[in-house]
Amino acid sequence: MWEDLFTGAWHSIVYGMVGIGLMAAGFMLVDMLTPGKLRELIWLQRNSNASLLLAANQLGIAVIVFTAIITSYTDFGQGLASTVLFGILGIVLMGVAFLVLDMLTPGNLGEIICDEQPHPAAKVSAASHFGVALIVAACIA
Repeated sequence: MWEDLFTGAWHSIVYGMVGIGLMAAGFMLVDMLTPGKLRELIWLQRNSNASLLLAANQLGIAVIVFTAIITSYTDFGQGLASTVLFGILGIVLMGVAFLVLDMLTPGNLGEIICDEQPHPAAKVSAASHFGVALIVAACIA
C-alpha cells in the first residue's frame, strides 16, 4: 500500500514538472510570436488580447498533458515519453496554426495581439490554439 502511494506521488511530481516545463515552453512560443515582452504586455500593460492567447495556449497544453497522462502506458517511462512527445508536438502545431492564421488574414497578427484595444482576432487566434490542442489530445486517446 505505502509503496503504491509513494510511487503515485513520485509520478505526480515528475508528470507535474513535465507539465510545467511544457507550459513554460508554450509561454515562450507565444512570447516569440508576439512583438515585445509577453510578461510586460500581460502583467504590466494588462493587455487582454495577449492574455487571452496565452490563456488558451496554457489550457491547451494542459489538456494535452492531461490526456497523455490519463491514457498513459502502464510503463512509467513510456507514459512520460508520450507526454513529452505529444506536448512538444502540440506546442509546435500551435505555432504553425498561428503563422497560418497570420498568413490568411490582413495585418500582422502578432501586432494585433499586442494592441491595447481588445480585438476579435485575439479570440480567433486563441480558439485556433485551443483547437489544435484538442486535435492533438484526440490523437492521443
